[in-house]
Amino acid sequence: MDQLPHPAASPKRLCVLKFGSSVLETEGDYAAVANEVYRHVREGEKVVAVVSALAGETDALLNQGMRVGGEQPLLLARVARTGELHSAALLALALGQIGVRACTLDPHEMGLVAEGDPLDSTLTGLDAEAVLAKLELHDALVVPGFTAGHTTHGIVTLGRGGTDLSAVFFAARLDAHRVRLIKDVDGVYDQDPAKNPLAERYAQLSYEEAAKASAGLIQPKAIQVAQQRDVLIEVAAMGSAEETTIANLPLVKSLPLQRAKLRVALLGCGTVGAGVMTYLLKRPDLFVLNRVLVRSPDRRDQPVLYTDSLAEAMTGEVDIVVETMGGAHEYADALCDALRGGTHVVTANKAVVAAHYDALHACAAAGNAKLLYSGAVGGGAPVLEAVGRLAKQPGIVALDGVVNGTVNFLLARLANGWSFDQALAKAQELGFAEADPTSDVDGHDAAYKLSLLVRDAMGVALPSDEIPKDSLRSVTAEAILAALAKGQVLKQVSRARLLSDGKVEASVRIESLPGSHPLARVTNTENSVLITAADGTVHEVHGHGAGRWPTAASVFADIMDLQRAAPCQRSAPTAGSGVVPLRMSV
Repeated sequence: MDQLPHPAASPKRLCVLKFGSSVLETEGDYAAVANEVYRHVREGEKVVAVVSALAGETDALLNQGMRVGGEQPLLLARVARTGELHSAALLALALGQIGVRACTLDPHEMGLVAEGDPLDSTLTGLDAEAVLAKLELHDALVVPGFTAGHTTHGIVTLGRGGTDLSAVFFAARLDAHRVRLIKDVDGVYDQDPAKNPLAERYAQLSYEEAAKASAGLIQPKAIQVAQQRDVLIEVAAMGSAEETTIANLPLVKSLPLQRAKLRVALLGCGTVGAGVMTYLLKRPDLFVLNRVLVRSPDRRDQPVLYTDSLAEAMTGEVDIVVETMGGAHEYADALCDALRGGTHVVTANKAVVAAHYDALHACAAAGNAKLLYSGAVGGGAPVLEAVGRLAKQPGIVALDGVVNGTVNFLLARLANGWSFDQALAKAQELGFAEADPTSDVDGHDAAYKLSLLVRDAMGVALPSDEIPKDSLRSVTAEAILAALAKGQVLKQVSRARLLSDGKVEASVRIESLPGSHPLARVTNTENSVLITAADGTVHEVHGHGAGRWPTAASVFADIMDLQRAAPCQRSAPTAGSGVVPLRMSV
């Protein structure tokens, strides 16, 4: 067995995102916020997410405290902060559901301290090393805004809008390349856009101008700290392609984009398709959903219309086809036709992309359309995104990974003494394994994924049926016990090496790995891929690779990328406005 590389410590871009009560209004909003965090994770950023309590919760807590004990600031601060602690934990849970490695830290765990009035303090200290250590092991760290420790008072809060201050302070102390304040508006306007539809938005502002223009939108102390530490601030809405940038910049206005509403044809409503449908239905401002293609429409009771006719599912001027039916060949022609006709295609079906890679990409080029398939490899782990970045520069020479969450789940259960049939039944019960598990168990699924990775990473066509593979059915109890006796674990490891002659050597094998190895630590349905770049650095991508929500989140992220890139109109500037229209990149 070849020795697999250990990931090298390498700096990653860090972004601080702030989510206030204007976007966290109800419990259901945590899923949308998690998708916004995931958008940045898949772009290769580490994320610190600073959150407020749900809308109205802090006021309710303060009012409750006043009713019970009157005006006692030191104790009221302890009551008020519980909303933020609760909110941070809930967002970390929502991120975990879609496969993002996330954790949360309370103020005392990261040395976050402040000075001043118990209910209106100013941040002064942060244990940056503790925070960065957590980010070495996680892609997102969720922290409560509005609250901190205090050397005298113990616990304090940061006043109205304190979460803005927390976000800027974290960005300054962690040397983040930006802090993005997510609001219920897509930037800073010269007037309230809800009251005046002709209000003009600032594309960029200096700190001094932002302090005047953003009154009531951004906490003044946050802007002061940003100016002192030269922190770049972005003010944007959820999922927005645009923002107002605040830094040492001249004032520039731009007219906001009128975001396109795209028509979507959803083919399939199984485990993944149903999750994608849920996301689409939550954004009626952005998407119109056709009848959904299913095999048995009469048995459905969801709040949409179904059909078993592909033609009916594709009715109208469809902008995006989302394919989750599965199978390597049945819908290949339909996807090629859509791409050739200029319709974008998003799929999580690794079999169809691997089997028809050249044809699908040729049709996409002919129709000037996009073919996106991030969910086809890794589920919620943004493997293909990382491969795409690294393949351009400096290039990729090796891949090693655990890319089938179902097999990983089964192997873990077998190591705990379960029989194969018991483990498989549990995986099917939890939605990790299909009714016919052959593709997972016999290594075909991993081979499809490895074929795609090799093509995107190394530019080499390697059909999945040419990749040697082991079946999980060949694993014996004796092999499992032998591995455990040596402190090792069995994993299904997919590997590829770019050889000096330009060919690729690849395999999908059941291998015994030392317990200390990064791939040995991958548990249950997690996926992890080690990408060795041409300069010798090793990059690790990690996330959940099976189940509805991780894969659906990846598919929806592709859909949102297309929505943000869709051609949009800007309203004509009003006479004498001085507005500078900005060109959108499509």
